[in-house]
Amino acid sequence: MLLCLNIFTNSFSKGIPQPSCIKSERQALLKIKQQLKNSNMLDNWMARNEDCCKWVRVFCNTVTGHVTELQLGNSNDTIASSRSKKAESLKLGGKLSSALLDLKHLSYLDLSNNDFDPTQIPDWFWNLTSHLQYLNISGNKFQGKIPDLLTNQASLVLDLSFNNFTGSLPGISLNVTVLDLSNNVLSGSMSQFLCYKEHQMKLEVLNLEGNHLSGEIPDCWEKWRSLVAIELCNNNFSGGIPSSMGALTSLESLHLRNNHLEGEIPDSLTNCTQLLTLDFAANHLSGEIPPWMGERLSKLIIISFQSNRFHGHVPDQICGLSSLQILDLSHNNLSGNIPSCINNLTAMISRKMSCSKISYNTSKGCFFDNMALMMKGAVLDYSNTLGLIKLVDLSDNNLSGEIPTEMTMLTGLLSLNLSKNHLVGKIPSNIGAIKTLECVDLSENNLSGEIPHSMSELNFLSYLNLSYNNLTGQIPTGTQLQSFSASSFLGTKLYGPPLSTSKTQVPASKIVGEQVDNRTQVDWNFICMEFGFWCGFLCVACPLLFTNSWDASIFRILTKLKIKHF
Repeated sequence: MLLCLNIFTNSFSKGIPQPSCIKSERQALLKIKQQLKNSNMLDNWMARNEDCCKWVRVFCNTVTGHVTELQLGNSNDTIASSRSKKAESLKLGGKLSSALLDLKHLSYLDLSNNDFDPTQIPDWFWNLTSHLQYLNISGNKFQGKIPDLLTNQASLVLDLSFNNFTGSLPGISLNVTVLDLSNNVLSGSMSQFLCYKEHQMKLEVLNLEGNHLSGEIPDCWEKWRSLVAIELCNNNFSGGIPSSMGALTSLESLHLRNNHLEGEIPDSLTNCTQLLTLDFAANHLSGEIPPWMGERLSKLIIISFQSNRFHGHVPDQICGLSSLQILDLSHNNLSGNIPSCINNLTAMISRKMSCSKISYNTSKGCFFDNMALMMKGAVLDYSNTLGLIKLVDLSDNNLSGEIPTEMTMLTGLLSLNLSKNHLVGKIPSNIGAIKTLECVDLSENNLSGEIPHSMSELNFLSYLNLSYNNLTGQIPTGTQLQSFSASSFLGTKLYGPPLSTSKTQVPASKIVGEQVDNRTQVDWNFICMEFGFWCGFLCVACPLLFTNSWDASIFRILTKLKIKHF
């Protein structure tokens, strides 16, 4: 979960005289530096440079001169783009200095992605949250428990992700607007954190992904109506999706991936009409995919329900989601035909470059979504380019019938995966119209006929799997189809490069079977030849061994040969 915050604008105005920093605050900054290691990026933090407002990564109020921001973090992009040694030199280490408390007007503190000692955060540090508006200590090695954060007076963005914090979830005040506790070792239930609230909370973004939280997701979301994004992936939650989530009418992103949730999708989610992302993948959810999703949740961009227990047909109402770019219903028990109205998913038709990120507006800036998707045979995480992905994955279900020709009208599609179903008929002849396709997997179906020649027009195709079908004929030549390995066509009756030139491509299972059968067959010609050889040999050898005259004759012959030799 990424945030692009625009709440602080303390840049200096050109042509306006700027006040010098406060002496006591300059002394506090020098004390802070003394406790730090590898502080190469703070080279100009020196006593002889009296105006600390001109020190690197220090920002002051343009009227009063008080220090208001310390931007001492390292973005992941900066570290990734730097050489390893240089990246390490950008990271601060050492200890946190209590001199931070002397910066009374500090409202923004970023210490993210540094290399502080793996120790527990001192108690005094949490007092900073009473006046801070932004605190980011993510990507460090901080340990210990997080205390209740109930004293902040201003709205607070709090990012404590990617550390080693343990214990239960902390209580928060109603003024916290963004809370990111993802990728720690927090455990226990959400009940104490979520329920028993007297007032409406102002929280807009809640990220608890990648912890050890367990129990049921509490059914008491009525006091959290400001929520725009909820991220609860990769925990141990059980039970059902609580119906009170239907009270979150501002919700745009809901991620519940990789838990142990069961039951059906509650009808109350029809009230969440602002939803753009629904990620319920890798759970034990069941029932049918609700038709009302295509009618009430008309803004959906992402549906990821893969690896659940949904059954029934893919509802035709899904075709009404004109903004849908990612449809992943793979690894379920869905049956019936692929809806022929699928060409109504108009966002998958456009070839125009959309925004590379999927973002949501909050009072503190924009929120960037992320998603794990199966592409090119591997699960990949997408964030910065998620908005560019256009994908249909209906693999590993019980779908039947033919691939609708309307599928080829999705001319902006990047990935199409219909493998491991019971599809019949031919590959649509116009599949080459989807010029943007990079990944096609139609394997393990009952498709027949030849590979359409138009498939040779897919110039961006980098992953192809047509194996284990009833396809026949020659693989179109003179194209990049020959660049794929033979495994892409295994178990078919296709021929031509990269397969053998024979017109009959024998399935691998049949070859193996014949090899096994041949081991039990007897070659009688070979046995007869062997028998004849040994009979002739014995007829000559036996008299030589048991007759004296034969011995003498042989001796004389050898003697003559020896004399002639000399």
